Amino acid sequence: MQTRQSALARSRSIRLMALLPVVVAATLAAGCGDKSKPEGKASQAAARVNDTEITVHQINQVLERQQGLKPEQADAASRQVLEGLIDQQLAVAKAEEQKLDRDPQVVQMLDAARRNILARTYLEKAAAAAVGAPSAEDVRKYFDTKPALFSQRKVYAIQEFTVPAAKDVAEPLMTKLKATKGQQEFVEVLKASGVKFTANQVTQAAEGLPLAIVDKLAEVNDGEALYVTAPDGFKAMLVVASRLQPVTFDQAKPAIEQFLTTERRREFVKNEIKNLRTAAKVDYIGKFAEKPASGAVAAASTPAPAPAEAPASAAPGGLDATALNKGLSGLK
Repeated sequence: MQTRQSALARSRSIRLMALLPVVVAATLAAGCGDKSKPEGKASQAAARVNDTEITVHQINQVLERQQGLKPEQADAASRQVLEGLIDQQLAVAKAEEQKLDRDPQVVQMLDAARRNILARTYLEKAAAAAVGAPSAEDVRKYFDTKPALFSQRKVYAIQEFTVPAAKDVAEPLMTKLKATKGQQEFVEVLKASGVKFTANQVTQAAEGLPLAIVDKLAEVNDGEALYVTAPDGFKAMLVVASRLQPVTFDQAKPAIEQFLTTERRREFVKNEIKNLRTAAKVDYIGKFAEKPASGAVAAASTPAPAPAEAPASAAPGGLDATALNKGLSGLK
């Protein structure tokens, strides 16, 4: 009997989780499902589902979150969004009919979603107000100090080899691989080692690579590899071929402005959280009163922005795995 009750509880929990996005949307979206319209104002309704209106404002809210939407795509996208909102409202109505919005578990999840949205909105608005656009000098300086991204930008055909191996195996194997000439010899040596590995072929421009390796990879000749080390092995990025494809300052300027703004806002958020913690009185209770591992609290509260350069602790001839981070997007 107890097993059957547990199974029913799990089934119910799964159904609640499946309906969560629908209920969150219904509860958090102010004005979602307006059942009356202000007197004297033109209707902004796009559709009516039973006695509930779906408004143009709701459609526009969704469209604003769609990156890269072209003007000629707006009408078709609006209609597609409207159909999705109609489906959503039908499910919301059923959820409300079954009083799922009053279920304790759903109420807790809605509250968690509300807290997340409020915290994120505060930090985004605070960062936007505190961090302005980078100066023309800052943008130019970034362009001039990153030739591998811009004036000497390359597009690479890379074969990535991920090699899990203990240190005493990985280091001598890397030494042998560095002595190879060309892709064929590289693969032969790797296969002859008897170490299991996985391979993946990619074509990537410099700005799509982790920023920590862009300058390093620019120094690697075709047929040679860049090595990224980790405690459980290494990754070899073999440059099969590369071609020079520079971008001008005017081409790169919008992407640089966006990148610098994003990085500075991220740094602001990190410092703002730190300041809020300093000003607040935080008492840990019960088992959480025990001293946490070093850095655990900071890591849990706000992920630090990825470094723009390789760390000084990188292994000779390669990079530490912690150096891998997001590239600079937006260049064409």
